[in-house]
Amino acid sequence: MLESYVTPLLMSYVDRYIKNLKPSDLQLSLWGGDVVLSKLDLKLDVLEQELKLPFTFLSGHIHELRIHVPWTKLGSEPVVITINTMECILKLKEGAQDDHESCGSSSTNRSTTESVKSLAKPRRIQQAAPTDPDLPPGYVQSLIRRVVNNVNIVVNNLILKYVEDDIVLSVNITSAECYTVDEFWDRAFMDISPSDLVLRKVINFSDCTICLDKRNASGKIEFYQDPLLYKCSFRTRLHFTYDNINSKIPSVIKIQALVETLKLSITDQQLPMFIRIMELGIALYYGEIGTQKGAEMEEQGTHAKETVVNMTGAEDETGLQVQHTSQYLHPDMYLQQGNDDEQGWVSWAWSYVPAIVSTGDEYDGEEYYEETEDGIQQRRQKSQTPKDPIISIGFYCTKASVTFKLTEMQTESSYYSPQKVKSKEILCLEQEGMTVEVLMMGEPFFDCQIGIVGCRALCLKGIMGVKDFEENTNRCEADAVFFQCGETLSSKGMTYLTNSLFDYRSPENNGVQAEFILEAALHKETYTEIAGIQRFGAFYMDYLYTMENTSGKVSGSQQEYSSISKEEEPPIVQEMSVKRLVVGPLDICFNSSAVHRILKIVACSLEHEYESYSKPNPDIVDDKRVLPSPEEVAALEEFIPTRLTCVTVLNITITIPMAEFNLLDCLLPVILGQKNFSHPVNAPAFQPLRPLPALRIQVDKVNLEHSVPMYADQLINTVSSLSQPSDNLLHHCYAHCYLKIFGFQAGLTSLDSEGSFLPLTPVVPSFSTALYGKLLRLPIYWTKRTSVPITECIFELPNFTMQATRAQTLLLQAICQSWTHNMGNGASPGVNEALLNEVYNASGVKSQNPPPTLEGSIQNVELKYCSKSLVKCASGTVGSIKVCAKAPGSSEAVKEKLVPLIQGPSDTKELHMSKWLNESRKPESLLAPDLLAFTVQVPQPMEHCNNSGAVLLASVQGISVNVDPIFYTWLLHQPQKGSSRHSHQTAGAIPVTLPVTKKKEEELSVGSAPLAKQLSNQASEYASSPVKTKTVTESRPLSLPVKVMHSASESCVSPEERMKEFIALVWNAVKRLTLQLELQSCCIFLPNDNLPSPSTIVSGDIPGTVRSCYHNQARMPGTLVVCLPQIKVMSAGHKYMEPLQDIPFTISKPVLDEGDAFPWTISLSQFSVYTLLGQQKSFSLVEPMSCTSTLAVTSHKLQALGHESRHSFVVCLHVDLESLEIKCSNPQVQTDTETGQPANQAKLKTYIDKSIWQARSHVLSKGRGWGQSHRSFLNRIW
Repeated sequence: MLESYVTPLLMSYVDRYIKNLKPSDLQLSLWGGDVVLSKLDLKLDVLEQELKLPFTFLSGHIHELRIHVPWTKLGSEPVVITINTMECILKLKEGAQDDHESCGSSSTNRSTTESVKSLAKPRRIQQAAPTDPDLPPGYVQSLIRRVVNNVNIVVNNLILKYVEDDIVLSVNITSAECYTVDEFWDRAFMDISPSDLVLRKVINFSDCTICLDKRNASGKIEFYQDPLLYKCSFRTRLHFTYDNINSKIPSVIKIQALVETLKLSITDQQLPMFIRIMELGIALYYGEIGTQKGAEMEEQGTHAKETVVNMTGAEDETGLQVQHTSQYLHPDMYLQQGNDDEQGWVSWAWSYVPAIVSTGDEYDGEEYYEETEDGIQQRRQKSQTPKDPIISIGFYCTKASVTFKLTEMQTESSYYSPQKVKSKEILCLEQEGMTVEVLMMGEPFFDCQIGIVGCRALCLKGIMGVKDFEENTNRCEADAVFFQCGETLSSKGMTYLTNSLFDYRSPENNGVQAEFILEAALHKETYTEIAGIQRFGAFYMDYLYTMENTSGKVSGSQQEYSSISKEEEPPIVQEMSVKRLVVGPLDICFNSSAVHRILKIVACSLEHEYESYSKPNPDIVDDKRVLPSPEEVAALEEFIPTRLTCVTVLNITITIPMAEFNLLDCLLPVILGQKNFSHPVNAPAFQPLRPLPALRIQVDKVNLEHSVPMYADQLINTVSSLSQPSDNLLHHCYAHCYLKIFGFQAGLTSLDSEGSFLPLTPVVPSFSTALYGKLLRLPIYWTKRTSVPITECIFELPNFTMQATRAQTLLLQAICQSWTHNMGNGASPGVNEALLNEVYNASGVKSQNPPPTLEGSIQNVELKYCSKSLVKCASGTVGSIKVCAKAPGSSEAVKEKLVPLIQGPSDTKELHMSKWLNESRKPESLLAPDLLAFTVQVPQPMEHCNNSGAVLLASVQGISVNVDPIFYTWLLHQPQKGSSRHSHQTAGAIPVTLPVTKKKEEELSVGSAPLAKQLSNQASEYASSPVKTKTVTESRPLSLPVKVMHSASESCVSPEERMKEFIALVWNAVKRLTLQLELQSCCIFLPNDNLPSPSTIVSGDIPGTVRSCYHNQARMPGTLVVCLPQIKVMSAGHKYMEPLQDIPFTISKPVLDEGDAFPWTISLSQFSVYTLLGQQKSFSLVEPMSCTSTLAVTSHKLQALGHESRHSFVVCLHVDLESLEIKCSNPQVQTDTETGQPANQAKLKTYIDKSIWQARSHVLSKGRGWGQSHRSFLNRIW
């Protein structure tokens, strides 16, 4: 009868997971057609063995289990299994092998063995059952397959809970149903056939709710938080493709789920717990949880599972079991030798393939009983070589959102009424078109792709008492969005569902077998970054892991490993891991609302700290390690597995507007761990500031590449033991990082009242740069090899230019001060209207007197840094520096003037004498030496040896400076006063660019503390805040504790003590310094009028421009020329070296003892001052002169009163000075007087009065007295 075949099949599954069942009672109930079992306990040890995760079950119950078997219509109606209210509680194992008896379960070796026997018993009953002569074996096989393929499983009210520390994570699914469907995904009774070897199933989940709460020490939840996920429904489609009708395992498995709407909610109290759960998932993925004992337990669980699924016979079941299991364990054992991080997770997922998809076909009684002994051997050989199925898992979400909330406690009116938690939304992250796809075939191939079509973040409600986005503010949604990336589904379409089971164009939905790319090279060619960003738009990630056998066989077949005998060595495999991430067009606006919300979320995430899941093992070098053989070294030379991560970000736009409110002084100390969060006293009444000036940064492309060795421990342990490892092996012992930035530019813009930004006013034109760095892994293995670098960095900057008017620099200063300076109540200081009008001129309107623009550029910057165990060194070059001023023309007739101000390198060797004006001057060569070349090397302090001193080699070429009057015009320019744009400021308010007065700063530093907190805890708050303790004045309130006053006075250090500390610091730096410094002359031209503009700044350098004007009698203004001396400094006993050295380097005579670097030889030469006048006249003011000096310093330690010792210094300076000749004539005095005009002096004094307000009267009096005495002295000489 059919019952003799179907009943043991159902009983094997029921008895496998449920305790205390009587097979006789269950068998009688099944024959009746319906079974109802109540209050069932699950076999927790079996569940743990099946899951093979580091979790233990605290409890597992099923309230009701119903099984309906339509015996009369078994070939056309499904068997329905209904579970009503299933509840399981889990926790993390305490160690690798936990004693589960205290938790109600037993996972000892004895119980495992008994479970294996009990699980194998139903199969042996099936194998020993006699064959009914009325039912041919082929019919039984077909009927059992149809029954198993069409089983309907319904779960009502599934409850899963996970507890850890104070975390309680619960998942509640109201209803889940699994059933078989047809090709249109409609419910049907289906079976595979030779013409259609496809089986489809659907799993529908209804009302999934996830809660995350905090429990107290007694295990109770006092306040329930808002659910993370509330009543979310999604559907899953399963697609199985078989090679033939008798296949036990499908060749292709596709499991994909679709969620239409996914709404997550996280409160500030849930955020630390949510991060903890994420860390648990990461630890499970990388296999950081579990030890070797746990691995042995997993192996026993694998044996038990294989016993269940293997139906090849009872006589030789043990032998078949071992062989079948070895096919999956042998690669694991091999990979565990390499300690691959990802393989633990892949092995766990892969181990479910036979158990999930092969339960029906493995009950093949016909094939087993009709085969002869030789036939059994053939089948056994076949079972040893299974083909790895292709598994494709996908998750798709149409729309998803994550809302962050802040909670606060509320008490009802009654005193005894319980407190309630009220939450307020502050930030929402929205996503559209999200895709997660996983493709794997055995352990040697794994690929994961993640994509997002569109993403944005917006502000909600208020933050820290500032009601910036409340309902009554009437602000549009565009103002709330501060992050936007990618496109929308309306414009992009349903590309995120391409080739999925939910895409009607996919091959599976059109009766065509899908093709999968399982080769690494072809995969990279097909799934490129461009193709990924075209499909999604916002974000695309592709993670590929492959493992290929060097023997040339197919990497997807695991038989390669099982077919190797024990005497043979395991094959050498080549592993590769590549992660590629691409982010599409990205637009971020860091306004006040966004920054405060982001920092508040960061502060909330730091409120609770949990113990790490895995503690890093200390790196211990084994001195008895075995040296590798030449064959092993040759194998490493041929291939070393690495992990490569590539990140590409396209079209980045970052906008930093002026802060509309600033309460960062309440958040930053919390993030930095200085004090707890406290709300501000009076939150500012928010008023949008329009127009809102902003700094905008645009980047075309950012490319980051990071590579590390896959098995760093084994590789470095091997390479460090070699006497002379090759460069290739040393290269793979580092973690390498390449950063490239293309098209970086910055400028000023403004947000108008309509919510749109004005066109960008460039301040930093587009440039590109690159950075490379490498870090040695496990440096403890290389302590005995001082020649191996630990860290290396290389920075390259081909060209960097910055241009701005004076008004633009003032506006940039105002934007910076709005974020760095707090006005006391968090309100914005506003900005002057005239400044905005000057920076953002109306389109098409030209100013009558346009201000000049200052432009500076630096070219060919190359810096290198190297760190070793003994020294740290750096070297670099700077190609050139150019600064010029652009004076725009006031009309079409007057063209733009380009005035060079600073130029280097410049040939200034002959400029100390005026005769160079009458000689031919060669143009600046493109092959001129670099402006700056330096090398510095600093030794690391060693405990048991006296290391050598530091070395500094530097060379600076000549620089020409033109102090043109246009520079004074740019520097002294101030916008006209106008009414402030902020509503609470009066007309004609002081611009924000000017600093506040000292009295105002003191008032803010004192009065910013809450009055309610000026009690016993006020002393600690004042003491912990540098702003509140830096000034002690008479205006401090009387409630200030006396303890704070004393601590503030004691912390004051006299200027004499500071000078002593500075001298001691300088002495420690130079006492063993080998110094070689060479500075070419710097020539400064001070004309009393604008020099004529050259045609181009490249062809006409500053000396060349002066020379051409000198020979043009009508255009030469009076010019004072100051040639600063050429300086050379050389320490004692040092021989000249090239300033640019390959680091690290050695010198011929290192300095070992203190003071041996002295005396220093200092030579100054070619100092002169002369004037140039019209009609080719030149007069010398100070004749060229030079001097040579010798500086000697000795030091003696003096024992101070305390424990510290101080130094006494003896300084000896010997100077050989040539004769000083000063000449002066009437035209020279007149030129000098015109160079410093009274009008310019008055402007300069006014500027000093505004900038250095603390010493205003002192500076002005000194400057005025010096100027009058200087002019009277010159008049008396004449």
